[in-house]
Amino acid sequence: MSVPDWPTSFGSLYKIPPLVNGVQYEHTHRMIAEFIGLLIIVLAVWTQRVEPRKWMRLLGWTALAAVVGQGVLGGLTVLNLLPWTISTAHATLAQMIFCTVVAMALFTSRSWLQESEPNAERDLAPNTPALAALTAACVWVQLILGAAFRHTGIKLLPHLVGACVVTALLCWTVVRVLTRYARVPHLRRPAELLLGLLMVQLGLGFASYLTRLQWMINPPRGVTGIVISTVAHVAGGALVLAASVVLAIQSRRMINARAPEVVAQPAPQRAIPA
Repeated sequence: MSVPDWPTSFGSLYKIPPLVNGVQYEHTHRMIAEFIGLLIIVLAVWTQRVEPRKWMRLLGWTALAAVVGQGVLGGLTVLNLLPWTISTAHATLAQMIFCTVVAMALFTSRSWLQESEPNAERDLAPNTPALAALTAACVWVQLILGAAFRHTGIKLLPHLVGACVVTALLCWTVVRVLTRYARVPHLRRPAELLLGLLMVQLGLGFASYLTRLQWMINPPRGVTGIVISTVAHVAGGALVLAASVVLAIQSRRMINARAPEVVAQPAPQRAIPA
């Protein structure tokens, strides 16, 4: 029985492929993911040291646990050869981690720590905090549909229908905020940002569809245009989700939809002198 050449076998089995095209993208993705993971570890530990609010310390551990879960999903994606279900969960959890970090930045900002008087809101159905929360939830579902389509799990139609629903809800929410709370900077600024991001995101979605359609018509062409437009569209979706979450949080904080209605009292009548 001959002894196998272990160094040669090991080297041939684990030889790193050339860092070009998809391999280069994947390797860069992993390096950036590791760096972000290290930053969130530092963020979670530092939050435990300096943050007096218990719920904020819990939020720091939540972000760290989500990053660990994200790494597990990434490993399962590679080991199982990119199943669309795990790949979609991997992409969706990344959006949730991003929103968690954005929320932590908001909760530790100087404007959040300052006292503010909420604005009373009555006779609106749905009220503005509920509408903003519903909008953020629909944006999140839309990103799930986009990830599922991107990983060939579903057709394009559900994503297009979701885009129409999200666009309508975003416009409704932004119009509501800008018409009623234009003088409240904590509400006006995220609403204006959300409106601008929506316009950009719709354009990026159209560009992503056109580049994909052009490649399908003429397959020998390169995929650089598809990669750029798709990545920009995904990044735009993450920004839209983060802005909608910030608006939902600020609406909950700055608007009191349960304020009791003030009943006008009649003015006391003066006695008429005889």
